Amino acid sequence: MQKMSTQSGSCPQQSRPEAEDAVGVQTFMRVVDGCLTTEQPNRYALLEQILSPANLNAAYKQVMRNKGAAGIDRMDCDRLLGYLLEHKGALTESIRQRTYRPNPVRRVEIPKDNGKKRLLGIPTVVDRMIQQAIAQVLAPIYERQFSEGSFGFRPNRGAKQALVRVTEIVGDGYRYAVGIDLERFFDTVNHAKLIEILQRTIKDDAVISLIHRYLNAGVMVGTKVEATREGTPQGGPLSPLLANVLLNELDKELERRGHPFVRYADDGLIFCRSLRAAERVRDSITVFIEGRLKLKVNREKTECAYIGKLKYLGYGFYVSRGKCRLRLHKKSEAKLRRKLKQITSRSNGMGYEQRKTALRNYLQGWAEYFDYADMGSKVAAIDQWLRRRLRMCIWKSWKKPRTRVKNLILCGIERRQAYQWGYTSKGYWRIADSWILARAIGDESLRRAGYSWIGCYYSASALPKG
Repeated sequence: MQKMSTQSGSCPQQSRPEAEDAVGVQTFMRVVDGCLTTEQPNRYALLEQILSPANLNAAYKQVMRNKGAAGIDRMDCDRLLGYLLEHKGALTESIRQRTYRPNPVRRVEIPKDNGKKRLLGIPTVVDRMIQQAIAQVLAPIYERQFSEGSFGFRPNRGAKQALVRVTEIVGDGYRYAVGIDLERFFDTVNHAKLIEILQRTIKDDAVISLIHRYLNAGVMVGTKVEATREGTPQGGPLSPLLANVLLNELDKELERRGHPFVRYADDGLIFCRSLRAAERVRDSITVFIEGRLKLKVNREKTECAYIGKLKYLGYGFYVSRGKCRLRLHKKSEAKLRRKLKQITSRSNGMGYEQRKTALRNYLQGWAEYFDYADMGSKVAAIDQWLRRRLRMCIWKSWKKPRTRVKNLILCGIERRQAYQWGYTSKGYWRIADSWILARAIGDESLRRAGYSWIGCYYSASALPKG
């Protein structure tokens, strides 16, 4: 806020206001009769910011960094620059004239843990760049409107900050929570409601029209284009911002009611001091979500429970000496074991190096995400099980008895014992737990060979303070 000193013949000192009907849009100042005033920006100033060379160049670089699959036109990121050099002028002019029509997104189905499919929509690289350009301009405008309890798809915020905030709220005495589950959120966003909310802040009709066209672009399923009368497909750079804009209405309602909450995208916890209070909040907030936001609450998955029984962002919680701590939830552990079992399957066709790379990449990412959890004993148990599976894979790869005898001798086993175990009829899994393989292929031998497990990356770190 700029202020001017008061002198004789000058205007009274006052704070610089924003131009009316242009919240978040750049305002212009000029001096009139010695007074510093603001004037209404051009009606299409926001669109010009989006289409500015600097913003489009930044959007292009971000799309190239993200890579990603091609859309329905099969144009990949490597061909985007050549297309823009030839068509950039016509592209930006068609957006200004409102004649640009986004391509339908390409439908991709991702399997979920419960056996269902998550529907993704992959826009073309050109549409991804334009969406990225829109998001880069709108994000700073909406960022100051978003709640402190919102952590998803925001700069310098993420899942770990959300989890730390949960521990702080529970530490303040809120031991019960409502775990809100929105049914197929990204697929059921009401277009009319979203546009209504956008129009409260964005006064540039051309930008609203462009966003609306992206919402209605359709989806290519097989060889047919299906209309999209609701939803904002996951896969485009603009969808996370639009999701936050819509769910910010829920955040403000919770703030108005005085409920502490944490929300990461469509995954949220609302905190209460008793189970009965949590049940009342669940019932009343469901009415708000379905009535005002036109979304569907999954009543079967929406839970009211003590914090120790809830799962949030893959973590579980427990209270020790009045403080809330994070732990590995049993469902996350089960998912980890399923993935490791898949990588170490005897029949997945992986060679030594491919299996080592797959383990290293997966476990590094997993340990980095779950390093806030207290799980020292669980890590030891999982690692022991994993090393047994690795020995099983190695034993199977030796195949013939004479090869096993030869390799056991090379690993330092006495010749007589090597023949005895090399010609054994015991199964792979049983042999993997035997003393002979524990000695021949010890933990240090596995490590030197390039194999890894959770303990190679995880160290029980205390939860950050503050």
